[in-house]
Amino acid sequence: MPAYRISQAARLLGVSDDTVRRWADSGRLPVTRDESGRRSIDGAALADFAAGLIEDGADPAAGRHSSRNRLTGIVTNVVRDQVMAQVEMVAGPFRVVSLISREAADQLGLERGVVAVASVKATSVSIELPAR
Repeated sequence: MPAYRISQAARLLGVSDDTVRRWADSGRLPVTRDESGRRSIDGAALADFAAGLIEDGADPAAGRHSSRNRLTGIVTNVVRDQVMAQVEMVAGPFRVVSLISREAADQLGLERGVVAVASVKATSVSIELPAR
């Protein structure tokens, strides 16, 4: 399972590094220490936290909505059947749901806690991995 630094989690949630630190310090967001002693957030824990923000109706980036059509976020759930996969992700204050082929989801390695990019064009949303 991937792990994320404070700054990475902040970008994915659409908030400042300080906000993520406050959530971690208050115990709302579980963190561990990596080999270098830096705070790290487990991908599954971050996905759960991001999904909880959306379910609670929270808008962590209130007033900062982007009109860009590529939204980088964290996958919060993937439901696969034999042909299709439903991919849910949180990108800042946005919850994005896309239906893609199971084969595509498998090839991309999409699972809860993975960073992905939702590309929105009219009524179509595709999911891909960010450039490395």
